[in-house]
Amino acid sequence: GEHVKRTSQVVSLISDYIYKNQNLFNYNLTKHDFELITMAAPLHDIGKMKVPDIILSKPGKLEPDEYEVIKTHSLEGAKIIDKIMPKIGDAEYIKYAREIALNHHEKWNGEGYPNGLKEKEIPLCARIMAVADVFDALSENRCYRDALPLDKCFEIIENGSGQDFDPIVVEIFLCIRDKVEQIHKEINHEE
Repeated sequence: GEHVKRTSQVVSLISDYIYKNQNLFNYNLTKHDFELITMAAPLHDIGKMKVPDIILSKPGKLEPDEYEVIKTHSLEGAKIIDKIMPKIGDAEYIKYAREIALNHHEKWNGEGYPNGLKEKEIPLCARIMAVADVFDALSENRCYRDALPLDKCFEIIENGSGQDFDPIVVEIFLCIRDKVEQIHKEINHEE
């Protein structure tokens, strides 16, 4: 639950920064678009419902076949949203939820999954989610490793600029570092 809270708040911060500085960017999205992106962010890993718990909670390194199963969660997430969401949500919200679930593991250099999209082929909402998701995954304990220090997490995101992540989204993320650190402290303090 804390992962969903933290990533959603970071997505909100990045989206808000873009919206408030539209003169610097050429995204042509409205305030409502960014609100929908923030609302859709918690659904990014919904496809993990289809991944066996034994793989999700495995301590230690995944075997190649297990990693392939984990990778299916993005496609499964899109399928779940396609099947369930049209009955309960508006079309724009569903679009963003699906794009985030499907594409948040795509990489700027085209080496991500599931479709090997690159650069601006990746929807902006998924590029934002990717930074928030990876940062949070690095900064928290996992069953297979301990959390990394926040400085190291920021360094990994910065080093991934232009490879794993959209360089503009990384630049924005680094500009809001203090706010990201505050979210991390507040939510972890609630536990």
